[in-house]
Amino acid sequence: MKTKLLLLLLVPTLTHAQQKSDADVLDQMRYDVQYLASDLLEGREAGTKGEKLAVDYIAGKFGTVGLMPYGDSASYVQSFTFQADPVPGPNNSLQIGRTKLKYEEQFACMPFSANGVARAKVKKVGHGIHAPELNYDDYKDEDVKGWVVAIAVGSPDGIHPHSKYLAYHDLAARAVKAAELGAVGVIFYNDDKAVEDPSLQLSAKVKPIGIPALFLKGDSYHEHIITGNPFIAQVDLVREQRTAYNVVGLLDRGKDNVVVIGAHLDHLGWGDEGSLHRGEKAIHNGADDNASGVAVMLALAADLAEMDQANANDYLFIAFSGEEKGLYGSNHWTKHPTLPISTLNYMINLDMVGRLDTGNVIGVNGVGTSPAWAEVDRVLVGGLKAKTTTSGIGPSDHTSFYLQGVPAIHFFTGTHADYHKPSDDTEKINFEGMLKVTRFIESLITSLNDDGKLTFTRTEEVNTENTPRFKVTLGVVPDYLYDGKGMRIDGVTEGKPAAAAGLRTGDVVVRLGAIEVTDMMAYMKGLSAFNKGDTAPIKVLRDGKEVETTVTF
Repeated sequence: MKTKLLLLLLVPTLTHAQQKSDADVLDQMRYDVQYLASDLLEGREAGTKGEKLAVDYIAGKFGTVGLMPYGDSASYVQSFTFQADPVPGPNNSLQIGRTKLKYEEQFACMPFSANGVARAKVKKVGHGIHAPELNYDDYKDEDVKGWVVAIAVGSPDGIHPHSKYLAYHDLAARAVKAAELGAVGVIFYNDDKAVEDPSLQLSAKVKPIGIPALFLKGDSYHEHIITGNPFIAQVDLVREQRTAYNVVGLLDRGKDNVVVIGAHLDHLGWGDEGSLHRGEKAIHNGADDNASGVAVMLALAADLAEMDQANANDYLFIAFSGEEKGLYGSNHWTKHPTLPISTLNYMINLDMVGRLDTGNVIGVNGVGTSPAWAEVDRVLVGGLKAKTTTSGIGPSDHTSFYLQGVPAIHFFTGTHADYHKPSDDTEKINFEGMLKVTRFIESLITSLNDDGKLTFTRTEEVNTENTPRFKVTLGVVPDYLYDGKGMRIDGVTEGKPAAAAGLRTGDVVVRLGAIEVTDMMAYMKGLSAFNKGDTAPIKVLRDGKEVETTVTF
C-alpha cells in the first residue's frame, strides 16, 4: 500500500496517461450536462421520448469512444418493461340515484380500483371491517353479494396508532374483503372529521383489486349513501406498460475481470411521484440528478480508453434507466446480465456528483463492501476529502450489484435545496468539481490495478425501511421491479427479523399479520402496524408454494 501512496503522490505519472486535457474534459462535460438537462428531453422520465433521446445520445458517445455494444442483440441498448403510473382515462363517471357527480370535484377513483362498470344498489356496511378475533363484524347478517358496498374510511375507535383495529385500517384490504363476499363495487366516504381523507395519488406500486372502488368527496354522503339507492359507476384508469432502456458498452482489453462504471440517465420528467415541487407542473431537468453522473461516466470512458494504467481490467459502462422509480434498470441488468456476474471485479456508481461545495468533501458510500476500498482514503487528488459510509445498501444503483455479491461504491457530492425540483438546472452545476471527481476516480482505479479481483464483504445494513411511520423493520430489500401480487424479497439482512424467521431472497410476502400483502403499499401499511417485540404470522410464496412462519420484530 505504501508504494501505491507514492504513486498517487506522483501526479505527473497519472496525468501523463490522460489523453484529454482538463480544459477539453470540462468543455465536454458542460456540453453533456447542457444537452441531457435541456427542456428538449423533458426531464428524461423512464419510458418517455425524452428518455429515449438521452439513450440515443449516450449510445452515440459510447460509439465515439470505441466501446463495444453490450446490450441486447449486439446493440448498446438493453430494454426492459415496467408498469407506468396509472392516469385517468376519459370515461370515469358516477351516478347515485338521479344525481350525476363530477369526476375529481365530487368523486375520485381509489388507486387500487379495478377498471370496469359497477351497476347495482348501494348498501352501507359501516367501516367494512371483518374482525372475528375482536368480536367485530360489519358484515354480520349482511348479504352483500351483487351490491355496491359503502364503507366509512374511519374505524370503530378512530384512526390512530393505538386503535384496536389498527390491522384493519388498510382500505384496499377492506375492499378485497368486500369483493370476497360478493360485492360488485365499493364506494368509500368520510364521516369522521378527525380522520384524513385517503390518498388518491395513482401509483404503479399499487395493484388493482378485482372490483371498481371510488371515494365520495365532501359531505354529500348524507344524501347519496343510503341503502337501496341505485348506483352506476365506470372506472377508467389507463395502466400502461412502458419500455425503458439501459445503455451498455464494453471497453474490451481482453482481461478476465470487469469493472462496472455506472450512472442513471433518467429523472422525474414533469414531476414523477418523487417530486418535491409544490407549484405548477414543470419540467424537472435533473442537471445534478443525474446528468452530472452520466457526464462523469462519459469522461471516464474517454480517458480509460487511452490510459495505459487501465489495462488490468475490462470496463463495462452502463447508463441505467428507471433508477428514480426504484432501481429498475440496474435491477434488470443484474438479473439479466449481458456478461457473467462472476466476471465482475467491482462497481463504481455515480449519482449526483455535480454540486461539490467549497469544503471539497466527496461522499463515498459502500466502502464496507470490500477491504480494498480502504484505498479511497489514500487517494490524494484534487484536494478532495472522502466522507465514507460502509453499507452496500443505499438509494442508488450500486445496491443492485452489492446484492449480487459485487463490491460496489457510490460517489455523491451531497443533497441540496434543488433536489427533485425543477430548479435542478445546469447553471448550478460545479463543473470544476466534477473534473476533480473524475480525476479522483481515475486515481482510485489506477491504484487498484495490481490488486487482482477485490474481496467482497457483506456489510452492516442501514435500515432501508426505517421511515418515520415505521417503528420496526423486517430487514429485507424489496424488489421494486416485481409486478406480481405481493412483495418480492431481493435481499435478506443477517441478524434481522426476516433472517431469523427463515425468509429467503426470492420469497414473495403475501400476508403480514392480518394484512393481505397485494403490493408494496400494502406491505408498508402492514409493517406500520407493529411495534418492537411484536410477533406476527407471515406467509410467503416460495417456488410457487405457500410457506407460513412467524416473525418477531
